[in-house]
Amino acid sequence: MDATVHVPGSKSITNRALLLAALADGPSTIRRPLVSRDTDLMVGAVRALGTAVSEIPGAGTGPDWRVEPHPLQGPAAVDCGLAGTVMRFVPPVAVLAYGEISFDGDPRARERPMGPVLSALRDLGASIDTGTGHLPFTVRGRGGLPGGNVQIDASASSQFVSGLLLAAPRYDKGIDVVHVGPPVPSLPHIRMTVLMLRQAGVDIEDETPQRWRVAPGRIVARDLDVEPDLSNAAPFLAAALVTGGTVTVAGWPRATTQPGDLLRGLLARMGAECRLGRGGLVVRGRGRILGIDADLREVSELAPTIAGIAALASTPSTLRGIGHMRGHETDRLAALATEINTLGGDVSETRDGLTIRPRPLHGGVFGTYADHRMATTGALIGLLIPGVEVEDIATTGKTMPEFVDLWNGMLGVSAE
Repeated sequence: MDATVHVPGSKSITNRALLLAALADGPSTIRRPLVSRDTDLMVGAVRALGTAVSEIPGAGTGPDWRVEPHPLQGPAAVDCGLAGTVMRFVPPVAVLAYGEISFDGDPRARERPMGPVLSALRDLGASIDTGTGHLPFTVRGRGGLPGGNVQIDASASSQFVSGLLLAAPRYDKGIDVVHVGPPVPSLPHIRMTVLMLRQAGVDIEDETPQRWRVAPGRIVARDLDVEPDLSNAAPFLAAALVTGGTVTVAGWPRATTQPGDLLRGLLARMGAECRLGRGGLVVRGRGRILGIDADLREVSELAPTIAGIAALASTPSTLRGIGHMRGHETDRLAALATEINTLGGDVSETRDGLTIRPRPLHGGVFGTYADHRMATTGALIGLLIPGVEVEDIATTGKTMPEFVDLWNGMLGVSAE
């Protein structure tokens, strides 16, 4: 295999850019946005609150988005689907609207943790109706929020902090948020939020660990180019490692806040040759697949792909720091252990991760649990193991509707 893959835009950047544009002081253009279920849900959310989002001729293969902010208002209903960014980023914005804003989503979304961010908003002066700390709930917007000091336990998701920070410049006093509790997972995503706020002219301080201060003020409208989604590139680059082939992901940035950039080091430790050049990131397999002992707390979205590689490796692996993945689209630790073991693997769950020992695998159905990363992990394993069937590959549409076409193109086969 020798292929070049053009991965669609970053979901994390696209959805943050949409919210900042909805709160900005003028129109913005988002170039090369990701078009997927999660970003469609975010577009629907900001439109429900009064923001105009229109498609214009694009700089890439698809349309760009023109975002024109208008006064936020209800009543409105926000469908969160299964998107963590929608269910955790939009309520801190909804408190700035006038009227009732109701939130709900897929059945699994009602199980995902929401309590810390809802409690923080109440402490800052918001009125929110819910008795469970989960979806569904209703925000009673009053056109603003006092803001100020707040403590939050964000050990279940860094999105709790990012959601508060994105809306904070529009709060009367801004925000001074302190994390209290076990370590925050996926800290690079908070660093991404901080950088995007600064690029929009926001005064934000993050020099003190576990503390973020945002001053009240305007959010400057700006045009933005969305980087390729480096986490979504993981199964394609992993394919090069496990098959002994070569895959280039075009447009890989030389400097980025995306945690997916740490994939380069992880794949190298597992036996790949990685080289970042002018044409993108090139990963080449070298005929060996090695296990790994890794703390993936900051890059948990890469854990399913790393687990898939580890299931094919010749030496054991221990993946740590990812206990919070039990609250993702599904309980990813249980799902990965169950599905790899169904194929004959030897995977054990630990308190905060997985232990994966070498064992020959066989074909079978790989369940996806409506989780896009489970689907791509099954596809990866199926490259080496005959007879693997991925239960619902269409679930990749959550963040990458083009997955099947890109995968087939990488392999040089037609969709038929």
